[in-house]
Parts: sequence; C-alpha cells; structure tokens
Amino acid sequence: MSDLFTLEQILTYVSAYGPIVIGLVIFINGAGVPMPAFFVVMATGAFVRQDVMAWYVALPIALVSVVMGDSVNYGLGRFAQGWTKRRWGGNSAWQNAQQTFDERGGVAIFLTRWLLTPLAIPTNLIAGSSGYSYSRFLLYDLAGELVWLLGYGSLGYLFGRNWLVMAQAVSDFSGLLSGLAVIGLGIYWLQRRQRRRGRARADAVVSTQAEDEMPARSG
Repeated sequence: MSDLFTLEQILTYVSAYGPIVIGLVIFINGAGVPMPAFFVVMATGAFVRQDVMAWYVALPIALVSVVMGDSVNYGLGRFAQGWTKRRWGGNSAWQNAQQTFDERGGVAIFLTRWLLTPLAIPTNLIAGSSGYSYSRFLLYDLAGELVWLLGYGSLGYLFGRNWLVMAQAVSDFSGLLSGLAVIGLGIYWLQRRQRRRGRARADAVVSTQAEDEMPARSG
C-alpha cells in the first residue's frame, strides 16, 4: 500500500468525491509513486454495482489518467536517453536489447499493463530510453490499460462486497507471474549470451586455423 494514504482512506475519498479521486490515484501510481491503484480499480467496480458512481464516467477518467501516468514514465525514460546512449550506446548487449525491444516491445507493453503489472514502470522507462516510438507505445498502452480497467473493474463488479478478497488473490498471482517472467528472461539472456560466446570462440578458432594454413600454401 501507499506510504501516503491507506487503502481505507483512499476509498473514503473515492466514495466522497467520486471518479476524480480514482483518476488522481491512478495517475500518481502510473507516474511511479506507489499507490494501491489496482485495488482502487477493483473497488470502483464494486462501487458501480452499488450505484455509488456511473461506469461511463469513471472509465474515461481512469483511462486518460493511467495513460497520462504511463506517458510521464515514458518521458522520463526519453529524457535519460542521451545519457544511456553515451553510457551504453557502444555496448553490443545494449544495442541488442534495444533492437529486441523495438521488435517485440509492443507485446511487453501490452502484457505489463494488465497481466505482469509489477513490471509496467520499468517497461515504460525502457521504452522511453531505448527510443521506442511514442505513437506505438501509446497504442499498446491504451489497449493494455483498457483491458486492465475493464477486466479488473468487472471482477470488482461481479464480487461486489467481497471484491477485496479477490483483489488480493489476483495481486499475489500477478506478482508471482512477474517474478517468473523475470527469471525466464534472465535464463533466456544467459543462454543467448553463452551461444554468442560459443559462436565467437568457433569463429576465432576458424580464423586461427586459416592463418596457420596460409604460410603452408604460399610455400
């Protein structure tokens, strides 16, 4: 939960002031300040079921707010792009990572909006610092965040007063998936690095053998 407000305090503000508070919480969280945005989305679904607020008001405000927060993160990454290029631009690993994100970054952006949510902020920063097109980022971001809001808001609506139990279970599951994803990416990166080293050694051996054979042929 947030160090600034407890979930109970935030929900009190939501019930009193409506979707504006939802948008504010989601924006702040998207910009990188820890807030219980996921729980607020689930609670919003429950509030809609209880006729505390209208979904057609809450959804647009929440969607605009979360995309704005993600864009702030992306902008911070883009702001640091010059430094990262100076620091890592000549590094082959960084260049390969940048190329990989440019080719497959859309999938990462989409999935980290609603499934691997703990990885959303790092993904935003990487997208910005790697020079990933903002228009493409915005497209995948909008799609993923819409799934996040509709999906988890609907769960809150379905579970009604029991939304908090389901929210905790979903949050734990998402954290587990994110941890497994990080481990999987680490294993993939290590295997890829080992393969490249193996190819480099093989090329070096071939080159050495060719150099050794040249004097014999010339003689």
